[in-house]
Order: sequence, then structure tokens, then C-alpha cells
Amino acid sequence: MSTDAIAVLGFVTLFILMILRVPVGMAMGLVGVTGYSYIVGPGPALKLIGQTSMRTVTDYTFGVIPMFMLMGAFVSISGVSRELFRAANAFLGHMRGGLGVATVVACGGFAAICGSSVATAATFSTVAYPEMRRYGYPQAFSTGVIAAGGTLGAMLPPSTVLAVYAIITQQDIGKLFMAGIVPGLLAMLMYVLTIAIIVKVKPNLLPAGDYKPWRERFKGLKDVWAPLLLFAFVIGGLYGGLFTPTEAGGMGAGGAFLLGVIRGKLSRAQIREALLQATRTSAAVFTVLIGALLFGYFLTITETPQKLTEYLTNLGIGRYGVLALIMVMYLVLGCLMDAMAMIILTVPIIFPLITKLGFDPIWFGIIIVMTVELGLIHPPVGMNVFVIKSVVKEVSFTTIFKGVIPFVITDLLRLIILIAFPIIALWLPGRMG
Repeated sequence: MSTDAIAVLGFVTLFILMILRVPVGMAMGLVGVTGYSYIVGPGPALKLIGQTSMRTVTDYTFGVIPMFMLMGAFVSISGVSRELFRAANAFLGHMRGGLGVATVVACGGFAAICGSSVATAATFSTVAYPEMRRYGYPQAFSTGVIAAGGTLGAMLPPSTVLAVYAIITQQDIGKLFMAGIVPGLLAMLMYVLTIAIIVKVKPNLLPAGDYKPWRERFKGLKDVWAPLLLFAFVIGGLYGGLFTPTEAGGMGAGGAFLLGVIRGKLSRAQIREALLQATRTSAAVFTVLIGALLFGYFLTITETPQKLTEYLTNLGIGRYGVLALIMVMYLVLGCLMDAMAMIILTVPIIFPLITKLGFDPIWFGIIIVMTVELGLIHPPVGMNVFVIKSVVKEVSFTTIFKGVIPFVITDLLRLIILIAFPIIALWLPGRMG
């Protein structure tokens, strides 16, 4: 059997295993080792499993993942999301659609120290949804704005997805984090404008909340100093070169722990819960990483990335035509798997093509993460939608997707803007030393 036939058989087997609900990391590892064993031999393949697993879990660079996971766990469990929403609501809730705007702002703030889209969507389903419903906001809008706000978790630093992309492509994690800031803020602004347009088009759809006096508004701000300080400390240290991304993760986790304890927001039981949560999530990510690396060795010996690069560059559709094909592929894959699995599975294949076409790898990292995040909310399947449905059981999938559609259109527009003006993503990292 030729290597091309083996590669095709490997991909078909991988997708069959995923359809059968075999965990993505296990499926990639199994196909990778089996394919490698068929071509090279069982001895080297078995040796590869031990070497790859040990090298991955002991690599200093990979330490950034569990550290930021732990930071996010401490922040989530200490109730920061509720404080951020309360503060944003105090300033914005009295306007029509103000609770939706407050949700977007609070999601952005929480995402900036949590780093997970799914966690952000799940958290605000319990924090913001009941409040919006209490004031008479429609179910579709309430769930749609939470699903969209959740996607900010992968763009605003520290983002686990961006960190994994950086590790796979051997890019500077700090520069990728910086590159995500302006597009992340642009996403928040465009979501707010989308809500403003909805209010303009349908004035009676979204009610106004209670007016809060200025004294009460400033009182709400006293609770958000801790997450703001933590974000400024971690990102400021990264930007200023005070510490490496892995050290930033450690400092962030330590800072989140100390702030939670000092403010009386973390009990002994909650600390244990945060440690267990971060361990479970990190173990899941490392399982997928190890599986992807094993699958990557299989792809390397079948020369799949090189052959794909040659095929697409010879299509004669230009580099932006090839980029458009890649974006469509990610939107389709968004219906089948989560963001992390998509990045880990596809980037080793796509990245050589991107560099050959002359695209900036930092800019492409932002574009690819943005597209992957769009996959989390667009119909017919979206991971964030499923998460919200699991928390808010009385809402149907159709209702959530109806509320998400205006934000999907906004995301597509933002993607076009980022492709047309790469400087939006590259300005901040270009100013780093």
C-alpha cells in the first residue's frame, strides 16, 4: 500500500473513531502509532509512545498550560464572574439592552483571566442569564449574547488555545498573547454595536433595567480591583519582559490564589476543588497533545503536509483563495470537534502551507483561533451552545441558535476586517522588545 493510501486510510479511521465518541487524543494517538508501526515497524512505534509522552509532560514550555488552567480555576471558583457582572450592570443595566452589554463586558473581563471559552459560557449561563430573564429579556437574546461573549475566552490573553498554537508552531507565546488583545477588544466593541443595532431595529425587544445611583455604581467597582490587578500584573510582566510565559502562568496562579485567600473568597474546600479542576483539565489537554504529536509523526513519514502544500499552491487560486478554503474547512470542523482538538489536529498540516504562502504566523494564529471560536457558536452544532443548553435546560437549541445568528454575522465581518488589516493583530507584538 502506498503512503498516500495509508494517510487517507488514517484520516478516515480517525474520523470514524471520533464519530464513535472515542476521545480525540486517544483516537489520534491510536491512528498515529498504528500507521507509524505499519510503515516503520512496531519496535520504533512503541518506543515513540514512551519518548513522546515523557518529553511532553516534562517540557518546561508546556508548563504554561496547567499554570494558566490553575489561575482560571482559582478565579472562577472565587466568584469573580459575579462581581464583574454586578459592576458592569451597575453602569450599563439601566439602558435598553444594557444587561446584554454588561454581559459582553463582564465576559471579556472574565475571559481575560480565565482563558477558556467553554468555562466563560458555562459561568455566565448561571450568572447573567437569570438576571436578564428577571428583567424580561427574550430567551434567544439572553443565551445568544452569552454564547458569543464566551468566545472571547480564546482571544483575550492568557488564552490556552493561543498557547497551544504557539507551542505547536514554535512561535513566541508572549507575542501571540499580545496579538490577541486588540482583536479581542474589537470583538467586544462589535458585539456591543450589534446589541445597539438590535435595540435600534426592534426598540421594544430589549427592556431597560433599574437606574443605579452613582454611589452604588462606584461601590460595585471596589469588587473588581482584584481581577484587574491580576490581569495587569500578568500581561504587564509579559509585555515588559519581566518573566517568560511559563513564569507568567505561575505568577498568575499564585496571584489568583493569594487574592482569593486575602479577600476571603477561597475556603480550604474551594482550593481543593480548584486544584482538582485544573488537574483534570490539564490532563485532558495533555492527552490530546500527546495524541496529536504521535499523529504528527505519522503525517511526517507519509509527507502529508508537503503534498497538501504542493496541491493547494498549484490550484492557481492565489494565496487568499487558499486562505478562504482553510477558513471554510475550520468552520465545517467546528461542527465536529472542540477548539483545542481542531488546533492540535490541523495546525501541523496547515502551518507549512501558510508559511510558504508568506502569511505572518502570529497573524495567522489570531485568524485561526477566531475562526475556530466562530465554530463554537455557528449552527448546526456549536460547543458553547451545547454548554449553555446543559446549564439552562428549559431553552431549546433552536432558540439559542436564533439568538446567536446576529453575533455570527458580526464575527464573519470581524474576520474579514482582520484579514484586510493585519496590523490590527500585529501592532502590539511589533512593539515588544
